[in-house]
Amino acid sequence: MKLDKNFFSENIKTLLYALIIAIVIRSLLIQPFYIPSSSMEPTLLVGDRLFVTKYSYGYSKHSFPFSPPILNKRILFNSPERGDVVVFKTPADNRTDYIKRLIGLPGDKIQFIDSNLYLNSSEILKSRILIKNKIYCGNKVIDVYKFEEILPSGKKFHTVYLKDYTYQNSDVFIVPEDHYFFLGDNRDCSKDSRYLTSVGYVHKDNLVGKAQFIFFSSDRNIGSIFAFWKWHKSIRFNRTFDKIN
Repeated sequence: MKLDKNFFSENIKTLLYALIIAIVIRSLLIQPFYIPSSSMEPTLLVGDRLFVTKYSYGYSKHSFPFSPPILNKRILFNSPERGDVVVFKTPADNRTDYIKRLIGLPGDKIQFIDSNLYLNSSEILKSRILIKNKIYCGNKVIDVYKFEEILPSGKKFHTVYLKDYTYQNSDVFIVPEDHYFFLGDNRDCSKDSRYLTSVGYVHKDNLVGKAQFIFFSSDRNIGSIFAFWKWHKSIRFNRTFDKIN
């Protein structure tokens, strides 16, 4: 069979168009992410795959693969809301993606006093949930209390604290203009804005997008996703299409 002389060039064009469309969707609309750490337990588990909307807060150079210097500031900016679960580039290297919960807006004062979180001198209300949970910190299972926390806006979400409350007190964190303060829901096992040299305050240009829902989840402690004979145990079917609160 004789091939059309344009066969290869047409296929290359098709692949190129598909690549461009994929980059546009990933950069401007929605991007999948994988959760590799336990810092957001119990909200997000290691092995969760989720979709993040890129348009939620507008666009910066970090909206695009490899953060090309094509935008010198964020455009079409929409302010994130306190309590959003946000993917951002860490200020330390402007490359690494982190996912945390937004607690402090520009001008806010954040402080931990006796292991309680204070926002602008008012304690964030939390109520203990009497549910036994298996919570990880890295590869270790840790002994925690689980709480429902309520932000001033009324937004509710779950957090966990070590039973010996290792993070007792802190200095007052004052969030600079155009910056945000993030915490992990696994409060005693999270590198977040409390650690100024590694994460610290996050500039609005470093925001990547808002976490929306989990589309797939598997427990790597049970087996690899390629071990199909363990799927009935390793795949967390109950988390599929869960909205992220």
